[in-house]
Amino acid sequence: MSLRVAILTTEIREHEKDYASPKPGFGTPLEALLQGFVALPDIEAHFISCVQQPVNAPEKLADNIWYHALHVPKIGWMRTGYQGCIRATRKKLREIQPDIVHGQGTERDCALTAVLSGFPNVLTIHGNMRVMAKIEKAKLLSYWRFAAWLEAFAIPRSDGIVCITNYTRDAVADLAKKTWVVPNAVDESFFEVRPQPDSSGPPVILCVGFICPRKNQNAFIRALDPLAAKQKLRLVFAGEFGRNDPYAREFFELTRMRPWCEHIGFINRENLKSNLSRATMLALPSLEDNCPMAVLEAAATSVPVIAAHVGGVPDLIEDGKNGLLFDPQNAAEMLASAEKILSQPECARTLAAEAKKRALERFHPVVIARRHLEIYREVLSSLV
Repeated sequence: MSLRVAILTTEIREHEKDYASPKPGFGTPLEALLQGFVALPDIEAHFISCVQQPVNAPEKLADNIWYHALHVPKIGWMRTGYQGCIRATRKKLREIQPDIVHGQGTERDCALTAVLSGFPNVLTIHGNMRVMAKIEKAKLLSYWRFAAWLEAFAIPRSDGIVCITNYTRDAVADLAKKTWVVPNAVDESFFEVRPQPDSSGPPVILCVGFICPRKNQNAFIRALDPLAAKQKLRLVFAGEFGRNDPYAREFFELTRMRPWCEHIGFINRENLKSNLSRATMLALPSLEDNCPMAVLEAAATSVPVIAAHVGGVPDLIEDGKNGLLFDPQNAAEMLASAEKILSQPECARTLAAEAKKRALERFHPVVIARRHLEIYREVLSSLV
């Protein structure tokens, strides 16, 4: 018997205010999960998103995947506690009559609507809003404080929380009725990428992420100065930045003074695959992270990973087995990890091969979709 699931999520077009774009998009992890659902004939999924302007909304994204874009004027969003989104979504849910509702993310309307839907529901937490509010030292009326409040309100009212790492599980254990740890899915096309590093040029260290203190790029640049002094290399940064951010200004000053550093800006998934295919390693020097997609995608493409031992990263990387971990506040450890990958190619190949093997077992879309189906059935059986 087919299970009918309503997935409440933010549309990329709403997030980017690009209402003229012809195709809906849901972010990397959710689009990968969608791929997994397509492969499961015993699930009927309805993706529901609220948008502030009308958008192109195809009725179906696949044979078993429906899409519903709900136009909600601006007054119905954050300034009224997402009341317009809640009402529009509840009306659509009454039409669909799902067996279970799955809210994606606690930072906007999705979790709030799911727990107020009147249907059995689960939530996935992609970013720990209460944790981020503390890290950002959020002021009373700030976005982070409001998002943290939404998270604290929604979690205890849900039938269960899907946590993408144990780091998230620990952060919600005080509020959640039940939790499951299920990592993000990786777009299946990343598993098809074949590394093709340029043997005629210097090795490439790729670092993906928004340029900000939490991602720790500036300390990583300084840590690699001794390595760049004795061998040729390219340190390539991909990611957006705040125009008036002092940290970003410092970053660009550091890269300007070092010809071996390069910033290529925001890159889409196709460009990311191309850059990963040419990379010698992926580096993640973050001071805090949950389930960074760049780490999962590098593993899927057989690129060795060196990463900070923080947050949910140890759930993804076992030091010395499928990557290398370091203390992001210890320059010597960051330098040693990068140097090991560059100086021991056989070690790098072994780490990458094991990472690819584990990625297929843990992060493939069908694997993650099946695990979600098990969770939905577990919730429904517990409510009978």
